Amino acid sequence: MDRARLTGIALVVVSAVAFGSGGLFAKPVYAAGVDWLTLMAWRFAIAGGLAWLVLLARPGARRALRALPRRTLLATIGLGVLYVGNTATYYAGIQTVPLGLSALIVYLYPPVVAVLALQFGRRLEGRRAWSALGIAVLGVALAVGGIDTSTAPPVEGLALILASPLIYAVWIILAARHSGERTDRVGRESDVGANASAIGAVMLSSTAAVYWVVTLAIGHPVLPADVVPEAWPGIVAVAVIAGFVPVQAFYAGAQRVGAAQASLISTVEPLWTIAAAALIYAERLEPVQWAGGALILAGVVLSQTGGRRPAGGPEAAGEGEAALPQPVVRLSEE
Repeated sequence: MDRARLTGIALVVVSAVAFGSGGLFAKPVYAAGVDWLTLMAWRFAIAGGLAWLVLLARPGARRALRALPRRTLLATIGLGVLYVGNTATYYAGIQTVPLGLSALIVYLYPPVVAVLALQFGRRLEGRRAWSALGIAVLGVALAVGGIDTSTAPPVEGLALILASPLIYAVWIILAARHSGERTDRVGRESDVGANASAIGAVMLSSTAAVYWVVTLAIGHPVLPADVVPEAWPGIVAVAVIAGFVPVQAFYAGAQRVGAAQASLISTVEPLWTIAAAALIYAERLEPVQWAGGALILAGVVLSQTGGRRPAGGPEAAGEGEAALPQPVVRLSEE
């Protein structure tokens, strides 16, 4: 296995674990009295600032930013705006929904991505995507149905967690298509890293801008004086470990190994979140919820393996073409 591919695999694992850690760091922030909206505003402000520092320090990344076509730049800004919906629903939901359960439900999105990818510009071919979606939906039903009614989270929280993967499915289709996953780019690490830095900085800044405009417009407490000191370590951790690092790793990793491979590697994310939540916060899943989680992950694997790629498919696309690559299933949120 060549160095570029090994590096890509490592980057995807780092991205999955980092994103899966976001909720772990968010819980102490919420306990300190800071809500999800303030957390997200600072998360993306800090992550975006770090991304720009890295970009400005790298001549290749600066050149890549200047070379971005206007269409690509606008698409990246659009991805940043759309990402608000995914992150808002997830982080608002985990204020009341256990992290382990949230991690399982959020992983409904890979089969949804597979269905959307197959339907893009053509009728759905074969039964694989529908089967994967059905298995994953059944898994979610078991995971949610196994909730102890005496300690059940609010319906509103569950609805937010369920909305998150649906929004993310749309985001990931657009992000995969926009990430530059083409055979002429795989393995060219200097180009990949430069473009990842440029695209990541623009996207994170766009997301931050939306959060700050909203918080300031509605008079939400978001300024430094409004944030209690004990919340800052968690805020910085969410921003750096679950904001800056995974977004950069996602773009760089997916470009090196391809979307389908990244999809399978990234299934470590819910497993990591569940294990860490059990260790740190003593969260436990019921046996029926474990069964649901197994079905969800089975749906993920089914949606990302086998099947035939249409002729002239994604990897045949050239610069600037609107071809749709295989779905990148990795970032689960967040």
